[in-house]
Amino acid sequence: MKVGFISLGCNKNLVDTEKTIALFQKNQYEIVNNPSQAQIIVINTCGFIEEAKQEAINTILEMAEYKKQNCKYLIVMGCLVQRYKQELEKLIPEVDLYIQYSQYDTLWEQIESIMNKTKIMYKNKPFDELTDRVITTGENYAYLKIADGCSNCCTYCAIPKIRGPLKSRKIEDILKEARKLAKAGYKEIILTAQDTTKYGVDIYGKPMLADLLEKLCQIEKIKWIRFLYAYPETITQELIQVVKQNKKICHYFDIPIQHIADNVLKAMNRKSSSKSIKNLVRNLRKQIPDVILRTTVMVGFPGETAKDYEELYQFLNETRFDKLGAFSYSKEEQTAASHLKNQIHPATKKSRYNKIMQLQQTISKQNLENKIGKELEVMIEGMVKNGKYYTGRSYMDSPEIDGIIYIANTKPLELGQFVNCKITAVNNYDLVGKII
Repeated sequence: MKVGFISLGCNKNLVDTEKTIALFQKNQYEIVNNPSQAQIIVINTCGFIEEAKQEAINTILEMAEYKKQNCKYLIVMGCLVQRYKQELEKLIPEVDLYIQYSQYDTLWEQIESIMNKTKIMYKNKPFDELTDRVITTGENYAYLKIADGCSNCCTYCAIPKIRGPLKSRKIEDILKEARKLAKAGYKEIILTAQDTTKYGVDIYGKPMLADLLEKLCQIEKIKWIRFLYAYPETITQELIQVVKQNKKICHYFDIPIQHIADNVLKAMNRKSSSKSIKNLVRNLRKQIPDVILRTTVMVGFPGETAKDYEELYQFLNETRFDKLGAFSYSKEEQTAASHLKNQIHPATKKSRYNKIMQLQQTISKQNLENKIGKELEVMIEGMVKNGKYYTGRSYMDSPEIDGIIYIANTKPLELGQFVNCKITAVNNYDLVGKII
């Protein structure tokens, strides 16, 4: 039968989807991109915040309606199912199988059971050890999950309840998968986890990201290595030096600080402070002058005063992060913050969010304008429909969340090719350049 997939949420979820696609493919199912051609539809859900939960439920309802005429089986997996399986079974009984994250080690056995076929005879490896994947992000880059779960226990976050405590993969297993990706032609490897800088603490007794990065740099065919979700309190001097000294590692730090006011950070159970965050930013820019800094901040956390918010706003205005994502606090059940008093009114949260995003839009444009006249190495990833421009990325941009570079089509280029270009103009969050 033909199988179609819908993957919602983060890139860590996407890796799980890619493994599931590989399981279907291994068992002789045909994978299709168009749900209208699918006899089986698999939805991998996100359940992190209210907005993501609503998107997931709407998608399930849409596919449940679609199923009535067009497909035989509807399967739903992922974080939303982990949190609300019993409620979902009552709410949307049209779904043939709900698979919780904690059940992934028996994922294929469960899928086989609803097909009324003979049980498979081989024993699967634990799900987190599976390295066979059908990469869905194109031919140039692939995500590489190095750990799952989280032990930080931030008071607003349900991830430890959903995914459990930090569970790192062994270095040798990660390197094996990275070599496989490199052999398949992927030029950029993007390391991902709930907290990449805590990688290895649970199995090696200390953070091992720096060691892992150095070993990954020895894989010849990999051109770029990038890591996401680096918590500020575990960005060590050793890690900074490894990034600085290895040309393959992008000078790009994705650091979710969440806030800058000490009382808010404390209420969030964050391990960093206003002083340590400011020192880290200063240190990174001093030691790696061309470093690109991305961050994430939260507005409207319970008890956030106007003074706290103003402190955050002024810090962002002064620090001028290259990339920034903001979101409003979402009151999540089973989290400590959901019981806090002084919950912020939705209109106040929206106003604070809008003001920060307007600020960042101005900062981003000014930061990009400073790149005009500079030369960058760019990986070609596509072409604009009218054929006048190629599109690509430099070390400054992580796929899907950052901008792109438009390069005038003056000579034939291949996807995945690296070219040197000179930046000539700015277009909102993107750059325009020409080949040199």
